[in-house]
Formats: sequence, structure tokens, C-alpha cells
Amino acid sequence: MDFSYSEEQRMLTDSLRRLMADRWTYSDRRTRQKAAVLDQSAWANLAELGVSGLLVPEEFGGFGESPATMLAVHHELGRGLVSEPVISSAVMAVTLLANSSNQAVKERWLTAHAEGDAVLAVAWQEEGERYATRPLCTRASATSDGFTLDGRKVLVWHAAGSHALIVSALLDGETALFMVPADAAGVGIADYPTFDGSRSSTVTFEHVALAAESLIAQGAQAQSLLILALDFGITALCAHACGAMEYLTEATIQYLKTRKQFGQPLAAFQVLQHRLADMLTQQEMGISSTYVATVGLAEQDAAKRSRLVSMTKVEVAAAARFVGESSVHLHGGMGMTDELEVGDYFKRLTFTDMLLGDTNYHLQRVQDLGN
Repeated sequence: MDFSYSEEQRMLTDSLRRLMADRWTYSDRRTRQKAAVLDQSAWANLAELGVSGLLVPEEFGGFGESPATMLAVHHELGRGLVSEPVISSAVMAVTLLANSSNQAVKERWLTAHAEGDAVLAVAWQEEGERYATRPLCTRASATSDGFTLDGRKVLVWHAAGSHALIVSALLDGETALFMVPADAAGVGIADYPTFDGSRSSTVTFEHVALAAESLIAQGAQAQSLLILALDFGITALCAHACGAMEYLTEATIQYLKTRKQFGQPLAAFQVLQHRLADMLTQQEMGISSTYVATVGLAEQDAAKRSRLVSMTKVEVAAAARFVGESSVHLHGGMGMTDELEVGDYFKRLTFTDMLLGDTNYHLQRVQDLGN
């Protein structure tokens, strides 16, 4: 796979960078965080540039772009520290639906998503289960005209801003995936902020009545779809972190060039130059690893694909933590204040390790898939 940008990719990333500079400034991001709701105009801005339809197949009104373009886009969104539900909705949910065989659900939701009229969330984690993909307490029962759903999901990324949720549940002892409207009777969403300024929710389902066509997949197909969606989401998250690392490193270099001590800029001190060199090295290691994961998304062998993705997640999480911590250190006392955006980037990069599986989980996954 060639990762040198094509003319179209370059135009798209240039447009995204201009949008980030215009609408995702430090003050804009802070204002949205305080509002604690999805900014519809911000989502519309992203949709206008094709972000919401990037991975949607062309037959449903999207662009059907490759993982390489996904990497380029999320690298730019990471530079802008975008907290909107792009990964959870435009990557994870779209990938899952696009690879399913439920044509009715695909026509309804993928088309709407490509037009920027829908936001989706994936609800798969349960309390006490950490990152397990097989549901335990959320269960579905067949009825005469469909299904009823009962259970509870935790850490549902951007659930409060979604129009529908893809929910995993046990059906006849097997994993099943359902499309559940967020406003359906019996659905309860308790929203809260996350460490990095994003949003997450605990979602409850009490005798939620679902139509028969809401079943996306069941059994081995459901499990494989969920894992595929997570692998795409993890890779996009890694690209996002690499973009954030790049911006933070550039900002730190600029700060050291302008801040003076003993009559000369801090950048003139050799020990600080060495730390900057280490930051650049870690940043490059992160993006290089993300290239590997992006190539791996095309693997027909699901185990090999997931192993490459998990290896990348471990590498990028370590690099993100190093770059974030180093930037705070190099900014001195100012790096610890809430007035600088350094702290916002540090939180996002630190949270990268915990989101979609922490380092311990992915190390174990690499070991299990390698056997």
C-alpha cells in the first residue's frame, strides 16, 4: 500500500487542516466541552468535507475510500484534537454495517450517515467484562414480530449524541448485533465527560421492542463484524494519536525557540534538544506502526489482522504517553496549567492507552493470536 498522498488526498487533508484552524481552535474546543452536547454545526462541517461518508460504500452515497485515506483523514483530525464521534460512528459503526448482510439496515443508516444526517454508536462493553467482545448480561428474546432487548452497556462512546446504537446481546446463547434507535421506549442514556474531554455513556435497555429487521447479524458473523469494526476503530485512533503527537511536538519546538533562559532560547540547550529528538523519534515510530496496521486491515486472515492492529496499539500508546509527558515537562510549570492547550493534548494522548483496549489487553491479544 502506497502511503504517499495522492492529489485527492492532499486536497482533502489541506481542507481539513484549514477547517481545524478555523473551527477547532483552543477556545472552540473548550466551548463545546462546556456545552456537553454534540455540536451539530461542527458535525455538519465534517460531513461537508466527506468525513461522515468516507468509508460508506458508493452504492449508499458514500465515497468507499481505502484505509490509507482513513489514516490521512484521522491524522489531521488528531492534529485538531477533534472530539466529535468520527471514530465511533464514521469508522466503527459504518465499517460494521458496510460489511453486514442486512440490506434494509444498510440502506437506512449508511445512506443517512453519508449525508451527515445520522450519528451512530457501538455499545459492546459491559460492567466487569473489561474489553471482552462476547456479551454477558445483555440479552435479546425473540417475539412474534421481532425481539425484546434487556441489559446494560457501559463506556458507550458518544451514545448521547447518536441517533441509533449497534448493541451486542446474547440471542439463543449466541452473540447477536441489533440496531436500536436511541429514542426507542425503554432505552436510558446516562451521559458523562471522559478524562480527555470527550463524552461517554452508560446505556440501559428495559424491554426494548425491536422489529425483526433490526437484527444485523448473529453467531460467528456477528462476532467477526464486531472485531472488524474494533480493528478499524483502533487503527483510526492510532492515526488520530499520531496527528496529536505531531502537533504537540511542533508546538513544543516553537515554545522552546521563543522562551529564553540566561539570555538564550531554551532550544539552544543540548539536553532539551535531545528530548525533542526523542519526541520526534517516538512520533515517527508511532506513525510507522500505524502504517503497518493500516495495511493489515486488508488481511483476509482475521487473526493476523487483529494481531497487527494490537501490536500497533501498544507501540502508539507508549509513544503517545512519552510525547505527552515530555511536552508537559518541557513547558515547565506552564505545562501544568489549564490555560495552555498542551494539557488537552496530553490528556488525549494519555487516554489513547485506555480507549479500545489498554496495553495489557493488547499484549495478551498479541500473545493469544500468535499461538
